[in-house]
Amino acid sequence: MSTKRTSITQALAAKFNTLDGSAPYTTNLFNNAHAKLRFWDEVDQFPAVFVTPGSEQRDYLPGDFTWGYLNVCVKAYVRGEEPQQELEQLLEDLELIVDANRVLEYSTGKTTTEILVTSITTDEGLLAPYGVGEINLQVRYAL
Repeated sequence: MSTKRTSITQALAAKFNTLDGSAPYTTNLFNNAHAKLRFWDEVDQFPAVFVTPGSEQRDYLPGDFTWGYLNVCVKAYVRGEEPQQELEQLLEDLELIVDANRVLEYSTGKTTTEILVTSITTDEGLLAPYGVGEINLQVRYAL
């Protein structure tokens, strides 16, 4: 049985795998988004996206209600002649997916309450012909 943290990252990876290059998206991921960690030098198929859970905070409220705030790291990798442009397009597409799925079903009958982008960073072209980017998310859900 998957934990909530694992289920959330798997659900996000599944949503990212819907990127097939059709409007409004420009990137085709070719079903290459995964709920695990890989670094750019371990990747052999591009573009690729890897989604992993990070730290989590809890907010305990009256009535035995608790919010969980899960930080999720989304690593995006591309390779090509224009890696920065390809990476920026991929990051924009991933952000569109996140915005369209702020309330995300991650297990039968269980959904997130909110998913927010907290930061986006790139390698700024230093790894050409590769491009490496990272989107950090904060996922709020009821425990």
